[in-house]
Amino acid sequence: MINQYSEDDYLLLSGIQHMAFCERQWALIHIEQAWAENVRTIEGSYLHERTDNPFEDETRKDIRSLRAMPVVSKKLGLSGIADVVEFIRTGEELAGITVRLKGRKGWWRPYPVEYKRGRPKPDDRDVVQLCAQAIALEEMMGVSINSGFLYYGQTRHRVEVHLDQELRAHVEQLAGRMHKMMAEGKTPKAKKGKHCSLCSMKEICQPDLTIRHRPVNGYLERMVDLEAEDY
Repeated sequence: MINQYSEDDYLLLSGIQHMAFCERQWALIHIEQAWAENVRTIEGSYLHERTDNPFEDETRKDIRSLRAMPVVSKKLGLSGIADVVEFIRTGEELAGITVRLKGRKGWWRPYPVEYKRGRPKPDDRDVVQLCAQAIALEEMMGVSINSGFLYYGQTRHRVEVHLDQELRAHVEQLAGRMHKMMAEGKTPKAKKGKHCSLCSMKEICQPDLTIRHRPVNGYLERMVDLEAEDY
Protein backbone atom coordinates (compact mmCIF):
# COMPACT_ATOMS: atom_id res chain seq x y z
CA MET A 1 0.00 0.00 0.00
CA ILE A 2 1.40 3.40 -1.01
CA ASN A 3 1.66 5.86 1.86
CA GLN A 4 -0.31 9.06 1.28
CA TYR A 5 0.60 12.06 3.42
CA SER A 6 -1.96 14.73 4.22
CA GLU A 7 -1.39 18.36 3.25
CA ASP A 8 -0.66 19.26 6.88
CA ASP A 9 2.26 16.83 6.87
CA TYR A 10 4.01 18.18 3.77
CA LEU A 11 7.66 19.12 4.16
CA LEU A 12 9.76 21.27 1.84
CA LEU A 13 10.88 19.29 -1.18
CA SER A 14 14.10 21.29 -1.41
CA GLY A 15 15.01 19.97 2.03
CA ILE A 16 15.77 16.54 0.60
CA GLN A 17 19.10 17.90 -0.64
CA HIS A 18 19.96 18.89 2.95
CA MET A 19 18.99 15.44 4.22
CA ALA A 20 21.17 13.77 1.57
CA PHE A 21 24.09 16.03 2.51
CA CYS A 22 23.80 15.75 6.30
CA GLU A 23 20.95 14.76 8.62
CA ARG A 24 22.09 17.26 11.23
CA GLN A 25 22.07 20.08 8.66
CA TRP A 26 18.51 19.17 7.67
CA ALA A 27 17.39 19.15 11.31
CA LEU A 28 19.04 22.49 12.10
CA ILE A 29 17.32 24.13 9.13
CA HIS A 30 13.93 22.44 9.13
CA ILE A 31 13.34 21.49 12.77
CA GLU A 32 15.22 24.23 14.64
CA GLN A 33 14.57 26.83 11.91
CA ALA A 34 18.21 27.93 11.90
CA TRP A 35 19.86 29.17 8.75
CA ALA A 36 23.21 30.60 7.69
CA GLU A 37 24.50 31.76 4.37
CA ASN A 38 27.92 31.48 2.83
CA VAL A 39 29.14 32.43 -0.62
CA ARG A 40 27.72 29.25 -2.12
CA THR A 41 24.18 29.76 -0.83
CA ILE A 42 24.18 33.44 -1.81
CA GLU A 43 25.32 32.65 -5.34
CA GLY A 44 22.80 29.82 -5.49
CA SER A 45 20.00 32.20 -4.48
CA TYR A 46 21.04 34.64 -7.19
CA LEU A 47 20.98 31.89 -9.80
CA HIS A 48 17.49 30.85 -8.70
CA GLU A 49 16.22 34.42 -8.87
CA ARG A 50 16.86 34.27 -12.59
CA THR A 51 14.47 31.33 -12.92
CA ASP A 52 11.92 31.97 -10.15
CA ASN A 53 9.36 34.02 -12.08
CA PRO A 54 6.03 32.34 -11.19
CA PHE A 55 3.83 31.39 -14.13
CA GLU A 56 6.31 32.81 -16.66
CA ASP A 57 6.83 30.53 -19.62
CA GLU A 58 8.80 30.58 -22.82
CA THR A 59 8.30 28.65 -26.05
CA ARG A 60 11.13 28.05 -28.50
CA LYS A 61 10.24 25.87 -31.46
CA ASP A 62 9.10 22.58 -29.92
CA ILE A 63 10.18 23.30 -26.36
CA ARG A 64 8.04 25.10 -23.79
CA SER A 65 9.74 26.11 -20.51
CA LEU A 66 7.56 26.76 -17.47
CA ARG A 67 9.43 28.49 -14.65
CA ALA A 68 8.93 28.27 -10.87
CA MET A 69 6.25 25.60 -11.16
CA PRO A 70 4.65 24.48 -7.86
CA VAL A 71 4.93 20.72 -7.37
CA VAL A 72 3.61 18.34 -4.72
CA SER A 73 3.90 14.63 -4.00
CA LYS A 74 1.42 12.91 -1.68
CA LYS A 75 3.55 9.77 -1.86
CA LEU A 76 6.65 11.53 -0.56
CA GLY A 77 4.80 14.11 1.54
CA LEU A 78 6.83 16.89 -0.07
CA SER A 79 5.92 20.13 -1.80
CA GLY A 80 7.94 22.90 -3.36
CA ILE A 81 8.91 24.71 -6.52
CA ALA A 82 10.57 23.24 -9.61
CA ASP A 83 13.01 25.72 -11.13
CA VAL A 84 12.02 24.87 -14.70
CA VAL A 85 9.83 22.20 -16.24
CA GLU A 86 10.45 21.75 -19.93
CA PHE A 87 7.80 20.30 -22.20
CA ILE A 88 9.08 18.89 -25.47
CA ARG A 89 6.58 18.49 -28.28
CA THR A 90 6.28 15.00 -29.75
CA GLY A 91 4.80 13.99 -33.08
CA GLU A 92 2.21 11.72 -31.49
CA GLU A 93 0.66 10.66 -28.22
CA LEU A 94 2.77 8.37 -26.06
CA ALA A 95 0.53 6.69 -23.50
CA GLY A 96 1.59 7.47 -19.94
CA ILE A 97 4.42 9.72 -21.15
CA THR A 98 2.97 12.77 -22.93
CA VAL A 99 0.37 15.36 -21.89
CA ARG A 100 -1.78 18.04 -23.47
CA LEU A 101 -1.01 21.70 -22.74
CA LYS A 102 -3.74 24.31 -22.62
CA GLY A 103 -3.67 26.54 -25.67
CA ARG A 104 -0.94 24.45 -27.34
CA LYS A 105 -1.25 21.97 -30.15
CA GLY A 106 0.17 18.47 -30.07
CA TRP A 107 1.47 16.27 -27.28
CA TRP A 108 4.20 17.29 -24.85
CA ARG A 109 6.71 15.32 -22.79
CA PRO A 110 7.73 16.89 -19.43
CA TYR A 111 11.25 17.02 -17.97
CA PRO A 112 12.32 18.76 -14.72
CA VAL A 113 15.38 21.03 -14.91
CA GLU A 114 17.06 22.06 -11.66
CA TYR A 115 19.52 24.98 -11.60
CA LYS A 116 22.61 24.82 -9.36
CA ARG A 117 25.65 26.98 -8.87
CA GLY A 118 29.16 25.60 -9.25
CA ARG A 119 30.01 22.22 -10.69
CA PRO A 120 28.52 18.72 -10.44
CA LYS A 121 29.00 17.42 -6.90
CA PRO A 122 30.63 14.15 -5.82
CA ASP A 123 27.55 13.20 -3.78
CA ASP A 124 23.91 12.76 -4.80
CA ARG A 125 22.24 15.76 -3.09
CA ASP A 126 21.38 17.48 -6.40
CA VAL A 127 20.25 14.25 -8.02
CA VAL A 128 17.79 13.31 -5.26
CA GLN A 129 16.17 16.75 -5.38
CA LEU A 130 15.68 16.45 -9.13
CA CYS A 131 14.25 12.95 -8.75
CA ALA A 132 11.80 14.13 -6.06
CA GLN A 133 10.58 16.83 -8.44
CA ALA A 134 10.08 14.23 -11.16
CA ILE A 135 8.09 11.98 -8.82
CA ALA A 136 5.86 14.92 -7.93
CA LEU A 137 5.34 15.80 -11.60
CA GLU A 138 4.46 12.18 -12.37
CA GLU A 139 1.75 12.19 -9.71
CA MET A 140 0.37 15.53 -10.82
CA MET A 141 0.27 14.75 -14.53
CA GLY A 142 -0.29 11.01 -14.55
CA VAL A 143 2.85 10.34 -16.59
CA SER A 144 6.17 8.54 -16.30
CA ILE A 145 9.37 10.61 -16.44
CA ASN A 146 12.56 8.66 -17.05
CA SER A 147 15.09 11.51 -16.92
CA GLY A 148 15.70 15.12 -15.96
CA PHE A 149 18.49 17.67 -16.13
CA LEU A 150 20.80 19.54 -13.76
CA TYR A 151 22.19 22.85 -15.00
CA TYR A 152 25.35 24.13 -13.31
CA GLY A 153 26.06 27.87 -13.33
CA GLN A 154 29.83 27.61 -13.17
CA THR A 155 30.22 25.17 -16.04
CA ARG A 156 27.14 26.43 -17.91
CA HIS A 157 26.49 22.83 -18.81
CA ARG A 158 23.56 20.47 -18.48
CA VAL A 159 23.87 17.02 -17.00
CA GLU A 160 21.20 14.47 -17.84
CA VAL A 161 20.10 12.31 -14.92
CA HIS A 162 18.41 8.94 -15.47
CA LEU A 163 15.75 8.35 -12.83
CA ASP A 164 16.06 4.61 -12.25
CA GLN A 165 14.35 2.53 -9.57
CA GLU A 166 17.38 2.50 -7.28
CA LEU A 167 17.44 6.30 -7.21
CA ARG A 168 13.68 6.49 -6.65
CA ALA A 169 13.91 4.06 -3.72
CA HIS A 170 16.67 6.20 -2.22
CA VAL A 171 14.51 9.32 -2.54
CA GLU A 172 11.60 7.57 -0.82
CA GLN A 173 13.93 6.49 1.99
CA LEU A 174 15.23 10.03 2.47
CA ALA A 175 11.71 11.49 2.46
CA GLY A 176 10.61 8.91 5.02
CA ARG A 177 13.58 9.81 7.21
CA MET A 178 12.66 13.50 6.99
CA HIS A 179 9.13 12.80 8.21
CA LYS A 180 10.36 10.53 11.01
CA MET A 181 12.84 13.11 12.29
CA MET A 182 10.27 15.91 12.07
CA ALA A 183 7.81 13.83 14.10
CA GLU A 184 10.46 13.12 16.75
CA GLY A 185 11.62 16.74 16.78
CA LYS A 186 15.21 15.78 17.61
CA THR A 187 18.43 17.05 16.05
CA PRO A 188 21.08 14.32 15.70
CA LYS A 189 24.68 14.79 16.82
CA ALA A 190 27.27 15.84 14.25
CA LYS A 191 29.28 13.33 12.26
CA LYS A 192 32.34 15.28 11.23
CA GLY A 193 33.68 14.75 7.72
CA LYS A 194 35.11 16.54 4.69
CA HIS A 195 31.65 17.92 3.93
CA CYS A 196 31.72 20.04 7.11
CA SER A 197 34.14 22.57 5.58
CA LEU A 198 31.63 23.27 2.78
CA CYS A 199 28.59 23.55 5.02
CA SER A 200 26.86 26.91 5.41
CA MET A 201 25.71 25.78 8.87
CA LYS A 202 29.17 25.04 10.25
CA GLU A 203 29.28 27.91 12.77
CA ILE A 204 25.81 27.06 14.06
CA CYS A 205 26.40 23.30 14.01
CA GLN A 206 29.77 23.43 15.85
CA PRO A 207 30.63 19.82 14.92
CA ASP A 208 33.80 19.72 17.08
CA LEU A 209 31.93 20.72 20.23
CA THR A 210 29.08 18.35 19.49
CA ILE A 211 31.36 15.37 18.90
CA ARG A 212 33.44 16.07 22.03
CA HIS A 213 30.35 16.48 24.19
CA ARG A 214 30.00 13.82 26.85
CA PRO A 215 26.83 12.96 28.79
CA VAL A 216 26.38 14.90 32.05
CA ASN A 217 25.84 11.71 34.05
CA GLY A 218 29.16 10.32 32.89
CA TYR A 219 30.90 13.59 33.78
CA LEU A 220 29.42 13.59 37.32
CA GLU A 221 30.42 9.97 37.86
CA ARG A 222 34.00 10.75 36.86
CA MET A 223 34.10 13.73 39.22
CA VAL A 224 32.83 11.59 42.13
CA ASP A 225 35.52 8.99 41.43
CA LEU A 226 38.23 11.67 41.43
CA GLU A 227 37.00 13.10 44.72
CA ALA A 228 36.95 9.62 46.25
CA GLU A 229 40.59 9.11 45.25
CA ASP A 230 41.57 12.30 47.07
CA TYR A 231 40.38 10.91 50.43
